[in-house]
Amino acid sequence: MRSYLPQILKAQVDFLLFRPAKPDLDRHFAAYLAYIVIVTLTVGVGRYWDHLDAEPWQYFGLGSVAYIFVLSAFLYLILLPLKPKNWSYRTVLIFVGLTSLPALLYAVPVERFFTLPIAQSLNAWFLAVVAAWRVALYMRFLRSVAGFSGTEIAVALLLPLSAILVVLSFLNLEHAVFEIMAGNPGTPGTPGDQAYFVVLFLSVFAYITFPITLALYLYHVYRRFKHDKRTDT
Repeated sequence: MRSYLPQILKAQVDFLLFRPAKPDLDRHFAAYLAYIVIVTLTVGVGRYWDHLDAEPWQYFGLGSVAYIFVLSAFLYLILLPLKPKNWSYRTVLIFVGLTSLPALLYAVPVERFFTLPIAQSLNAWFLAVVAAWRVALYMRFLRSVAGFSGTEIAVALLLPLSAILVVLSFLNLEHAVFEIMAGNPGTPGTPGDQAYFVVLFLSVFAYITFPITLALYLYHVYRRFKHDKRTDT
């Protein structure tokens, strides 16, 4: 991997800056895979290094690494019926892995330098910046790699995102939102409270949009099926 590192780092920077980036996965997939695993592991460690109640697998970043593999499989399978171009699990996996680096913002221990209200606001902004950045990268990926356009991009973008947000609202791994909603005065605030309010708000939006995007998704799958059927005959 060391000999390919400058090439991989250039692809990483180009990717994050929305410049054309075409990783040579046919020849260097193993090197790219090793790179995204190391970066995601590092980001995962940084995400939980100062959390007193995190699980051991979270401290070691293993949850973050597992997440990119699961998320990649989810995106690959849910969009496969739409017949995207250049579609393979390894392509999606490398894309998802290359979006890991911005999450280093989560490793900044703002609660050690600022008061709780300021730390809460900063963490909410970090969440918003990283989420918006990743969504924009995903939209570009759908257009430039998968070859989607028009409402296909909207469906391929909103359906997975709404499903993920609904799942996050159920998992709520740090329980901050549940404590806030319960109004438990005995529970002290956490630096992540405002960030989880953002997730909660987006989850409500996801519940509303999910049926609409699901219907559009099924419509586009049907269109693809009819098109392939006509082509075969």
